[in-house]
This record gives sequence, structure tokens and C-alpha cells, in this order.
Amino acid sequence: MTRANPRPRAPRPTGGSRLPFEVAPALSVVGLVVVAIVSFSLLGGSLPSISGPGGPNDPGGPIRTATPSNVVVVPNDPRTKIPGSLLYVKDGNIWVQSGDKARQLTTGGADAMPAWSPDGASIYFVRVSDATGKWPSAGVIRTYNLSVPSLMRIKADGSGQPEILLTGNVKKGSNTWSYFIREPSIAPDGLSAAIITDGPDPTRSDIVVKFLDFADGSISDPNLGEIQSLGHQDPAWSPDGKTLLYVRNAREGSRGTPAIYRYSVATKKSTELTGPGYTAPAWSRDGRFVAATQTTSFGTDVVILDAKTGAELLRVTQDESSFSPVWSPKGDAVAFYRVDYGVVDLYLVPLQGTAPTWTAGDPLALTISAGLEADSRPTWFIPADQLPPLPTPTPVTTAAPALPTSTTR
Repeated sequence: MTRANPRPRAPRPTGGSRLPFEVAPALSVVGLVVVAIVSFSLLGGSLPSISGPGGPNDPGGPIRTATPSNVVVVPNDPRTKIPGSLLYVKDGNIWVQSGDKARQLTTGGADAMPAWSPDGASIYFVRVSDATGKWPSAGVIRTYNLSVPSLMRIKADGSGQPEILLTGNVKKGSNTWSYFIREPSIAPDGLSAAIITDGPDPTRSDIVVKFLDFADGSISDPNLGEIQSLGHQDPAWSPDGKTLLYVRNAREGSRGTPAIYRYSVATKKSTELTGPGYTAPAWSRDGRFVAATQTTSFGTDVVILDAKTGAELLRVTQDESSFSPVWSPKGDAVAFYRVDYGVVDLYLVPLQGTAPTWTAGDPLALTISAGLEADSRPTWFIPADQLPPLPTPTPVTTAAPALPTSTTR
């Protein structure tokens, strides 16, 4: 098909909505990794330090080249044989890493943002397809190239055909457009998902958290509020399904100042969990802790926060190049991405000791020069019969109130 307009995406139909890659001033770093990292770092304060060939100051330094698109190398190290399976994306295809093996699950190069179903039987992900749309601009109907997303579901073993759950098509009269579908977080009951979208009508919505009902395909808006129409990102359901964490984007000048918020299903209200500079929240299995990306003017690191207070309990990394954490369902490790000379790999840090007073072990590479996609967070599943019982929270001992001292008059 001959396309009348070579531009990959037209401006939004109205001026209110924001594209996920609009904040160019915050991203003006020479030699950034792939375009996908823009979505990860949307208003995220700063990016990991990414050096081009030769490092930041000296030409002729080390150069890293990712492995071919159909290859993921797992280190020959017995410590990489971790329990369960991890999902990630390489060159637009979903991969599953179990033990010391990685296998490609999808083909076609158009898939992103995978998420496990609560029972591990299915995998949800976003697939984009090219289309041509017509939409009015300045009173004239123009033709645009569109990348139309669909939320898909496939069996975890890769068998059968993927099921389409939602497609971001918009049709008004004879005009066609599309809306965004990003970052599905599946509710613990498996009946719905939190997604980042401007659907079903992008002329009336920014790109924010909404809820998708799998039974009827309806999208509902909890109206979580936003700052300067900058929208949300990184939704994450708590293990009990009572709380949704998400990132509310903000900025000061060209610098992003995102913060993690929590939405209560019972009260239907949002409150701030962290101050500025935190993204990509991930719950621990017991719901007591949250791993997150902390951004500074130097880069990004992975930290663990108290899920009630937002207080920082442990700095998991200190390399200024790590981001997008995911907890081991066993609660004894955190996996995350690290970027080095423009190549993203998957790492793991074991948590030693007892919560919440862990110490961080030595980082362990789970892939070698893989070139994973930064905007598709890793996600980890371990079958329930392979998980230890949840620990009993240590009771808080409260001293008895002091009795008043009697006074003789």
C-alpha cells in the first residue's frame, strides 16, 4: 500500500494528550541506547549513564555489540539456574528464561511489555501493527501512518494462536485513528488489567491509568488525576488486589520529577507513596515492600521501599545504570536491567539476611550482551507449589504506657 504521509505518527487529534516520547529536553543525551528507553524514562528525572563508543570522555574505549536478534546467551554459571521463569523482550520478540536456558516465544518483531497471568498459564503482551488512518487537521482530512496496538494473550508454552483482547482502533464517521495501550498489569483475580491508555477516545483523554474488564472489553477511568496533562506510567497491582501503584509524571523545567502513587480500590482515592524521582514500582509477594527505580542527576539505581511509608530500606545497586526491578516471588532476590555501553542486560542481586534488614549481595549477570528492550520490564513467575510459605510479620512490641506517679500532698 502506498502511504500518503511517511511520518510514523501524526500529532494527537487534540492538543490535550501527550505522546509517550514527547519530553525531548529530558532525553538529550548523546548515544542513548534504543528508542525504547525513551518510554522507560518518560519524565524519569534522568537516564542511566550510557556511554557511546569509547566511553563518555575518551574516544577509542570499549565497544559492546549485542548478540544477534535470535540469540540470548545465559552465562555458564550455576548461580543463573534460578527458580521459575523470567519474561523479557529482545528485538520486538518475547523471550522466556528458565534455569540456564532462554527461548524465543514470539516472532515478528512487533511485541512488547509482557506480563504473566496470576497462575502462570498465560502471558499478556502488546503487539503493534501498521495501518493507515485518516483524521482531520486544520480542517483538512489527512492520511497518516499509524502503529495500532493490541493487547494479546498467549499460552505460556507458546502453543496455539494469540488471543486479541483489545485493539486500539478509533473510528469516527469515515475517519480512523488509534489509541495507546501500554504496560498491562494483570489483577490478581485474573479478571481485569490496569493499562496505560488514552482509549477509548484519545480526543478526550491523556495517557493515564485505566482498567480493562476482560469479560466485556470495557475500559473504565478511575480518574486518578495528573499534573500538567503529563499522564501516568508503570501500573502495578498489589498481591491482594486492594492497591494499585502507579507513577504520576511531573516535571520542573525540562527535568522529570515523577513520583509513585497508590490507589485504594476500597476508598477510590490516591495518595503519594514517594517524593519526586521514583518510577517502576514492583511489589514483593507479601505486599510489605516495593522495589523501584530511583533517578538522580547522575543516573538510575534500584532501591527497596517500605510499602506503607515509602521510606527507603535498601539500595540494591549503586552503579547509576540499573532500572526496572522485579522481585523474585520467593522474596530472596531482585532482578533488574542494567545498561552498559548502550547494551541492556538482565541482572540479579540476592537479598541476604532477613527483611527488612537485608544486605545486597553481589550482582549476577543473567544474560550476556543480550540487547534487551528497556521499555519492556522483566517479569518473574514461580509456581505456587515451589514457593515457601509467606513469613509471619514480626510483631511490633509496644511498651505499656507509664502509670502516673502518685504524689503525696
